[in-house]
Amino acid sequence: MSDCILEMRGITKEFPGVKALNNVHLRVKAGEIHALCGENGAGKSTLMKVLSGVYPHGTYTGDILYQGNVCRFKNIKQSEEAGIVIIHQELALVPQLSIAENLFLGNEQAQKGVIDWRKTKLETLELMKKVGLAEPADTLVSQIGVGKQQLVEIAKALAKKVRLLILDEPTAALNEDDSENLLNLLLELKKQGITSIMISHKLNEITKIADSITVLRDGQTIETLDVQGGELTENRIIKGMVGRELQNRYPERHAEIGEVIFEVKEWNVHHPLRPDRKVVSDANLSVRKGEIAGIAGLMGSGRTELAMSIFGKSYGKNISGTLIKDGRQLNIRHAGDAIQNGIVYVTEDRKGNGLILMDNIKGNITLSKLNKVASGLVMDERREKHEAERFRRKLNIKTPDIYQTTGNLSGGNQQKVMLSKWIFAEPDILILDEPTRGIDVGAKYEIYGIINQLAEEGKAVIIISSELPELLGMCDRIYTMCEGELTAEFSKEDASQETLMKYMTNRIKKGGEAYADTGANG
Repeated sequence: MSDCILEMRGITKEFPGVKALNNVHLRVKAGEIHALCGENGAGKSTLMKVLSGVYPHGTYTGDILYQGNVCRFKNIKQSEEAGIVIIHQELALVPQLSIAENLFLGNEQAQKGVIDWRKTKLETLELMKKVGLAEPADTLVSQIGVGKQQLVEIAKALAKKVRLLILDEPTAALNEDDSENLLNLLLELKKQGITSIMISHKLNEITKIADSITVLRDGQTIETLDVQGGELTENRIIKGMVGRELQNRYPERHAEIGEVIFEVKEWNVHHPLRPDRKVVSDANLSVRKGEIAGIAGLMGSGRTELAMSIFGKSYGKNISGTLIKDGRQLNIRHAGDAIQNGIVYVTEDRKGNGLILMDNIKGNITLSKLNKVASGLVMDERREKHEAERFRRKLNIKTPDIYQTTGNLSGGNQQKVMLSKWIFAEPDILILDEPTRGIDVGAKYEIYGIINQLAEEGKAVIIISSELPELLGMCDRIYTMCEGELTAEFSKEDASQETLMKYMTNRIKKGGEAYADTGANG
């Protein structure tokens, strides 16, 4: 019997005006963890959607051989019946249903049309034990964190007797601890004989758990690498992904930092649904002209809540404190006031809150300040087209034209559209929340270059990121945040992953008082 569980031969998939996959080959051994790497738009997710029946047979050319048999899946149900289950980056759970109800949604444990709830609960508890979930089976999915929701998805796959598990960016939204737990679970599933295909941009995770790596570039198979067979560096993988050596992960930056342009003083924010719960407490921070400042904190530390509340009270209740720009106190009541005062917030959720995916690039870019491309109440089509085209070229958005539907772009290009939208608003202060989440190293480098250019133009930039190397590589100063409090402040020279993590996990403020002994403010 062959050790190969899956072989995809000559897979070609086209969309209007775009050849997403061009004669792609993929071979996966039984019982291994096989990673799929490539830049955004390389065709990774498209290939897995072909495999799982999201794109049914007849919409692509080529052959799928699974367990030695040619497969022509017409839908996801057929692929799942064969033991192939895909977990998408956007989790397919119903928040208002319990863990048990989600695990067997569409796969109900029923007899003669009546659900057997006793059997459902018993099997749920058994599946939860396998993935390391200790919550009661009737817990609503909305009441557990993203990391545990990811485990629910895997338990749901196990309920379908999975033999080949596909995971698309499974750790993109997870903190370090949750990511580590998930990777360990994949290794445990491997011991149980389950084969996994993992799409990820986190190369350190891939080299840690993968047995083989297939690299795609521009819709074509470049190479398959044996991870366990010898020394395989992240730079070697990157070379295959981008077609060249990437000497530095972060572009060189020559900071010319000016005076303080923006200050937040004694800032307090309460939870919108539970006003008695304070999510940001007495926060004080500042940022200078031409400076890139960072905020480091674990998920749930209050980073996003702080940023959104500053941006026109877009989050929270009973917000108090002072915002000062250019020495003048601001009175900001909503997001429109923030934009008018030169403050913008680039959300971490580009698909849910950042972009209108059904609209074209042109419409998204000009949305933040329509009065710039309008004459009175009438849109100036010529001016709008000119501005959108200018940003397409300036930020190197890879697309045939500005009329391309934004939802059809790769993650990196969507991120550039979202940055274009807010740069178009002509801000002085940009708050960037997870600006490179879910995008590849090549696109990250381009985003970093755009951020550096904004700082060189005299803008003040605040970066929120879960990736400490990113903050250390990009920022002039870094604040740490823990449980709603800013706990320390470090200059670039004094910061390290160890010191940042210390104050990200400890509410005790450095020096006894906030930032008293850092000297980072000059």
